[in-house]
Amino acid sequence: MRKTTAHRMAVALVGALAWAGAPAVAQTIKLPSTLTFTAYDTGSSGFNIAVAVGKMLKDKHGTEVRVLPAGNDVARLAPLRAGRAQVAANGTGTYFAQEAVFEFGAREWGPQPLRLLLASNDCNGAALGVAKDTGVKEARDLKGKRIGMVVGSPALNQNALAVLAFGGLTTADVKLVEFSGYGAMWKGVLNNEADAAFASTISAQPKEVDTSPRGLLWVPTPRADTAGWQRLNKLAPYVFPHKATCGAGISPQTPIETGTFPYPIFMTYGSQSADLAYGLTKAMIDDYAAYKDAAPGAAGLDLKLQKLEWVVPFHDGAIKALKEAGVWTDAQQKHNDGLLRRQKVLGDAWSAFLKASPPEDADAFRKGWTKARKSALESGGLDVVFE
Repeated sequence: MRKTTAHRMAVALVGALAWAGAPAVAQTIKLPSTLTFTAYDTGSSGFNIAVAVGKMLKDKHGTEVRVLPAGNDVARLAPLRAGRAQVAANGTGTYFAQEAVFEFGAREWGPQPLRLLLASNDCNGAALGVAKDTGVKEARDLKGKRIGMVVGSPALNQNALAVLAFGGLTTADVKLVEFSGYGAMWKGVLNNEADAAFASTISAQPKEVDTSPRGLLWVPTPRADTAGWQRLNKLAPYVFPHKATCGAGISPQTPIETGTFPYPIFMTYGSQSADLAYGLTKAMIDDYAAYKDAAPGAAGLDLKLQKLEWVVPFHDGAIKALKEAGVWTDAQQKHNDGLLRRQKVLGDAWSAFLKASPPEDADAFRKGWTKARKSALESGGLDVVFE
């Protein structure tokens, strides 16, 4: 799908911060005059929330930030790694990049030392949306249907496959249709080039399908189906059961049992300045009231909704802000330390693998790394998850 310059790079104004919470010695927040965020495509809930946070930061603190939409996980993280952006409003690609799996198991990537700032956990679900005209009612009905996939976006693709697994299906049971980006995938559903695609229920693209002649239904993953959830979590251990009460075709009166995970995840690299990580986190905490109603899902950045023991560690600067807000405990620090140890094990394994002259062929390289990764994690007493 062709994009204008305005579509590729929307400018939101992002700024510096104030203090929140628990008693502490007040400090002056210092942020650069400009910052750059990356996010999902224009119209996605992640992009809209990033813009909402950006407007708050500009209005309150005056630092300007460009919010760059990108269609896949690699495109969102590449500017951060290169130092051209500081923060991403990302999805579960954050976890895949840390683990060096899927696209991130390639020679040019490997384990990424990523860190969390804050993430949204709101009324929306994260689910596979399917066109109503397909007749699908539940996950097992997806057999034979066309499932949208995004090149370079394991976060979307793995989540879609996990919903298939909930229904006892595999890729052999469906037709996978590849698209260049998130927006293009949903246009594919709208234009009857695909039948289903994964999304947050509050994204703009599913709403467009919902109001089209095709209509939209979110594939349910009921909590009571424990066997289904075991199959789902085997592919997506970061997803947990949730009752979605907002989004396309969803309301508190018509909720849907589905899965969810934090999204968008405001994240950065571990090498990012602690002052910057601290300042941005404090701004989102202190000035929450200024942006919480500015975009669907933004309310999920509320401090009390944070999952402080997830699968990716928090940045030291963010931890400082969370401590001052009175919500960081010794147990959470222990969990965070364990995640940092996992990242070190993965990083050391990657360095050793590269020094061992791995094969040049991409597939052989990936297979070799998968084996080395498994060995390192098992030796460290850590879960392999992806084998």
